[in-house]
Amino acid sequence: MDNNQNGALGWGDDISQDSQFVLLPAGDYDFTVKGFERGRYEPKAGSKIQDECPMAKVSFDITTPDGEVALNENFILHTKCEWKISELFICLGLKKRGQKVPMQWDRIAGLRGRCKVGTRQNDGKDYNEIKKFYDPAEKPAQGGGDWRKDKAW
Repeated sequence: MDNNQNGALGWGDDISQDSQFVLLPAGDYDFTVKGFERGRYEPKAGSKIQDECPMAKVSFDITTPDGEVALNENFILHTKCEWKISELFICLGLKKRGQKVPMQWDRIAGLRGRCKVGTRQNDGKDYNEIKKFYDPAEKPAQGGGDWRKDKAW
């Protein structure tokens, strides 16, 4: 049976893919934006944001000494989360501090930056999350030098 048609597996199909989950140690990392998809945020009971609103689901390739590690981050399009969106766009060179700009989500794929990765717990399991996006005008916490020298601004 060809199971590449829609992703569904049959009961007797062969399997070979192992888990690709990697828990990164907390620290500063370079990244490349793989892309994003449009989604919808649906509030749950007790959520800080009680409004339904659009959400950008952004996928990143985090650069480690052992290769690239995939990490996904959600950006809720709400005024309470505007700071996080702004931090991403500053990091990617699409916004300057204090500047008012439209969110140009279609331009982020392929752009590079530097971030601080940490961990969080959900249902008793540890996961990585991006804690901070660095402004390219600031010196990164680790490494130093011009870590974005090959990126034209």
